[in-house]
Amino acid sequence: MGDTAKILNEIKKAIWAYDTEATLKATRKAIDAKIDPMEIIEKGLVPAIDKVGDQFERMEIFLPDLMMAADAVKASVALLLPLLPKEGKGIKSTVIAATVQGDVHEIGKNIVASMLMAKGFNVIDLGVDVKTSDLVEQALKSKAKIIAASALMSSTIGSQKDIIDYLTSIGERKKVAVLIGGGPTSQKWADEIGADGWGKDATDAVRLAEKFSKGK
Repeated sequence: MGDTAKILNEIKKAIWAYDTEATLKATRKAIDAKIDPMEIIEKGLVPAIDKVGDQFERMEIFLPDLMMAADAVKASVALLLPLLPKEGKGIKSTVIAATVQGDVHEIGKNIVASMLMAKGFNVIDLGVDVKTSDLVEQALKSKAKIIAASALMSSTIGSQKDIIDYLTSIGERKKVAVLIGGGPTSQKWADEIGADGWGKDATDAVRLAEKFSKGK
C-alpha cells in the first residue's frame, strides 16, 4: 500500500471510529502530503460515508453513531473546501440541497453541497428532514434552477416524488430541475417519479448539476 492509500485509509478509519480529532489529523496529513483534495473526498470520505450509511441501514449502528461520523466528515470537508479549485468565474446557478422529509441522514448531502460550492454554485443547504412545501417554496423564492434531494432510507424516498408532485401541482415543475440521490435510489426510481436526474454518487451529482446549471 502506497503512502497515499495509507493516509486515505487513516481518514476512513478515523471516521469509522467516530473520532473527529483523528479525522482532522489524518486530513491535515493528507493535505501536507500534497494529495489532491478531490481525491481525499472521493477516495477517503466517500467510501467511509458509504460504509457508515450501509451499517445504519442494517441497524448495525445507531443514530448517535451516524451523527458522530457526520461531524467528523463535516470537519474534514471544512478543511478541504478552501483548497478545491473554483472553476469558472462568478456563480453558475443556485442549488437547493436538502435531505427529504422524514430522513435525518446528512453526510452524503453535505459532501455533494461542498463539492457543488467548490464548482462555483450558490448552494442553499436546508439541512435534513425538510418539509416538502418548505423546500419547494425556498427553491422558488431563491430562483434556484436545481433541487438536489437526498434520501438514505427506503421509507423516505417517496418524499422525493412528493417534491416533483408539489411542483407540478402549483404549475412550477418546468422551472426547476429535480435531481435525486441516496442509497435506496436508482435510475429506475428517478424515471418512475419523473426526476430530471439521478446521481449514483457525489461526483455524478456534480456532473448532473453542471448539465442543468443553465436551466432545464
